[in-house]
Amino acid sequence: MAVIHPTAVVHPSAKVAENVQIGPHCFVGQDVTLGKGCVLMTGTVLDGRTEVGSDNRFFPYSVIGTDPQDLKYMGEESTLKIGNRNTFREHVTIHRGTAKGGGVTAIGDDNLFMACSHVAHDCTIGNNIVMANNVLLAGHITIEDDAGISGAVGIHHFTTVGKAAFVGGLTRIVRDVPPYMIVEGNPARVRGVNLVKIERLGFDENRVRALKEAYRTLWKSENNFNGALADLDSRKDLTGEVRYLVEFLRRTDTGEHGRALESMRRI
Repeated sequence: MAVIHPTAVVHPSAKVAENVQIGPHCFVGQDVTLGKGCVLMTGTVLDGRTEVGSDNRFFPYSVIGTDPQDLKYMGEESTLKIGNRNTFREHVTIHRGTAKGGGVTAIGDDNLFMACSHVAHDCTIGNNIVMANNVLLAGHITIEDDAGISGAVGIHHFTTVGKAAFVGGLTRIVRDVPPYMIVEGNPARVRGVNLVKIERLGFDENRVRALKEAYRTLWKSENNFNGALADLDSRKDLTGEVRYLVEFLRRTDTGEHGRALESMRRI
């Protein structure tokens, strides 16, 4: 049975599962679905067509599932889907999708959104991601599994942050961030392999060595980048991670400024 504080406002049409805790002065809208074991702390707002899985924690004054901040949004139906075991710290804001972006903002499992971080409309967030304080995601962004984004990072719309990548604090991201790499600075540059993360993920010595060699080939060799990428692409002995890195970089080239969905925009 859900435990709901007497000062909370929960719409009668909201679907609230067992073992949910809803704290003082929370608001849960009529189209919200809350999975079992979720905890809403003081002042949390869940609104719109928002589907929340199990065991998510919402810290005070997080605002989840409200209308997108997009001037093209005209009140059409859209959705926010949230998986399981995510943590949304104080003042996190996450918006639903828009019709032009597919109508869905999607959050996976086991993610940590630190205080005051923002996820805009039509973003796709994978699993096991850490977004530090004041990270700002514009619309239509994809963050792949196991990525880490440090504090006060701003990421331009239509950008992808690759698997197990790390973005350093205060970085402005306007191009895709390659998987398994560290990117930081202004302008942002690839600085090396994200060794801490891939070792935590259990990569063996051969897989780590292959990523190091790929980094040196692409970003430290005397060849131009496109030539180095072509040379790497032609090899038959690439590990799965290096092959994915090559494919990711090829996809990046299909979008203006490395934003792979840019060509689909209709403004």
